[in-house]
Amino acid sequence: TAGGAGGALRLPGLHGYAAEFSPYWPGRVACAAAQYYGMAGCGTLAVLEQNEAGIVLLRSFDWNDGLFDVTWSENNEHVLITCSGDGSLQIWDTAKTKGPLQVYKEHTLEAYSVDWSQTRGEQLVVSGSWDQTAKLWDPAVGKSLCTFKGHEGVIYSTIWSPHIPGCFASASGDQTLRIWDVKAPGVKLVIPAHQAEILSCDWCKYDENLLVTGAVDCSLKGWDLRNIRQPVFVLLGHTYAIRRVKFSPFHATLLASCSYDFTVRFWDFSKPNPLLETVEHHTEFTCGLDLSLHNHGQV
Repeated sequence: TAGGAGGALRLPGLHGYAAEFSPYWPGRVACAAAQYYGMAGCGTLAVLEQNEAGIVLLRSFDWNDGLFDVTWSENNEHVLITCSGDGSLQIWDTAKTKGPLQVYKEHTLEAYSVDWSQTRGEQLVVSGSWDQTAKLWDPAVGKSLCTFKGHEGVIYSTIWSPHIPGCFASASGDQTLRIWDVKAPGVKLVIPAHQAEILSCDWCKYDENLLVTGAVDCSLKGWDLRNIRQPVFVLLGHTYAIRRVKFSPFHATLLASCSYDFTVRFWDFSKPNPLLETVEHHTEFTCGLDLSLHNHGQV
């Protein structure tokens, strides 16, 4: 797990909402940030790199509304997509200094989640919005390929399966986790996962049927898609809403979560005492979290 603080970089006046390691460059991280807690003001995409000197700011791009999520392209090491409070998605190229290559404006409310497909079969992007819809995009096409309706509340999180092509999960304020298939119009599975708003979900990297949800009730729950009557695990310890949860890329039973309680926690759901470590480096809401694919144990 994390151990000591690996380094810190301040971005004055900005609140971080998402952090995502590059799939290509070890130590390179994209951060989506917003002024004034995303309620007003501008947003910034910051691309950071850790080297011998610590964490340095490689590039930053500004947008006229708060940025809430970011995802790296899986087929071009320089390309990223962010999503923002004005409902739009922005495609950025770190090899260029100027503004976005492309802007996709279809969501009618805040776009809160964006994710690039994980399987090699296709290059697709999914976005989730406060307008209660998820949208499917091909980054090479100027408009969405389709819109997924069914949630009865804000969508906070949309995440591709790392195993099953064309399959993604969404977590919502309507207290459900839903599984979708891009080849079929309706929802595949509806899981009433919490009796609270669900702010985050993630897929296990080692088991295609296992997902985790994190909610406003301060709990993390594991779900086996073959039997959704009971969670396979429940992890308690956070004292405020869980903002982001991610499974480890290296360990089948390890995961990390961060919360409005200012902490990052590491868990092993296979252990009788699953809470491994609580990290209290932050002094504000902790919203973004990622685990490196390159550097074992780097978060």
